[in-house]
Amino acid sequence: MLQSNDEEGRFEFDTDHVAIKVFHLDEQGSLSSFLMECEVLRNTRHRNLMKAVTSCSTVDVENKEFKAIVFDFMANGSLDMWVHPKIHQNSSKRSLSLGQMIRIAMDVASALNYMHNQLTPCLVHCDLKPANVLLDYDMTARIGDFGSAKFLSSEYGMGYKISTGCDVYSFGVLLLEMLTGKRPTDAMFSDGTSLRKLVSSAFPNGLCEVLHPYMAQVGHHACATFVMQSYLAPIVEIGLLCSMELPKDRPGMQDVCAKMFAINQAFLES
Repeated sequence: MLQSNDEEGRFEFDTDHVAIKVFHLDEQGSLSSFLMECEVLRNTRHRNLMKAVTSCSTVDVENKEFKAIVFDFMANGSLDMWVHPKIHQNSSKRSLSLGQMIRIAMDVASALNYMHNQLTPCLVHCDLKPANVLLDYDMTARIGDFGSAKFLSSEYGMGYKISTGCDVYSFGVLLLEMLTGKRPTDAMFSDGTSLRKLVSSAFPNGLCEVLHPYMAQVGHHACATFVMQSYLAPIVEIGLLCSMELPKDRPGMQDVCAKMFAINQAFLES
């Protein structure tokens, strides 16, 4: 995996904070990652994608090539910090509310729908995970880290293994990870077991047994059955459908986005 440093900074005479992503050019693939990110940032405009302030391509004090991208600062860090707070310093008290979880899932679905269906050629992220979903000051989610992304033009339809279905699968796993608080790479998932199999075996009647503690509290709510049937179970179902083994069995992001918008609207009106 390519490494880069993310640093917080501030422009002179400016009160706004920025995040500076410095690329380790001594690592294989780092330069192509920088160039890909720049291409994506030049060709995309969406409220749920990371926005670059500027980029830097120069030499450092040792006369070595230096490349960095300056982004808007995301005050609430990554989604990973909220889903797995125990492994991140200074985030032990963080937890997502049901409303925040629904909104974040909708934001990510909206961004993927834009990338897959509103860009020509379409864009596949190829590395969607909680660490690459950033949250701004009001918890609006933005997808970042496009170093592994691909624009599917000439490669598409010519036996190229990458497709939009890759992102759909990752989105499904991301939903299940948010709901359970378990990583798909956790040690408990071995010998043929997986995060998807765990959730699938509990769906729909045993979901409380596998939900993350911050979602399990719904079970003590006066409207627990309503909340489970109206919000949690439908989102789990979307996660299971998106993470189907065969790409042809997965829904498209346009349909997924519409379902997430409907769930969010129902939650806001409840």
